[in-house]
Amino acid sequence: MDMNTWNILLVDDEVDFIVTLAERLELRGVNARVVHDGEAALKAVADNVPQVIVLDVMMPGMKGIEVLQKVKSEHPKVKVILLTGQGKTRDGIEGMHHGAFAYLTKPLDLEELIRTIDEAISEPEGTPHA
Repeated sequence: MDMNTWNILLVDDEVDFIVTLAERLELRGVNARVVHDGEAALKAVADNVPQVIVLDVMMPGMKGIEVLQKVKSEHPKVKVILLTGQGKTRDGIEGMHHGAFAYLTKPLDLEELIRTIDEAISEPEGTPHA
């Protein structure tokens, strides 16, 4: 699939990190919307449902797992890739139990993220992800 047609939402309270990530993705032809908290993420999803959400687990206020649960209950086809801090594998595994497509750890490998987004977008509905 052509990366410039992807509809991606990036959610992370670390503003510099997520803005830089969006810029790096844009250099590769991926247009991504950026929000900085769970409430804004839910509003962004309501305004324009993305194909994939890249979602930080640890944010002030509404945590990533809560955002994941709300998004999946209203939009079960949206694929969610969780971002966890190093050593926070448990958070990623918990997210998988709640329907996350995958989880990646920070610091993030951009090529791995792009591969994972591509897999999420091209995966047929109902295919379990390992």
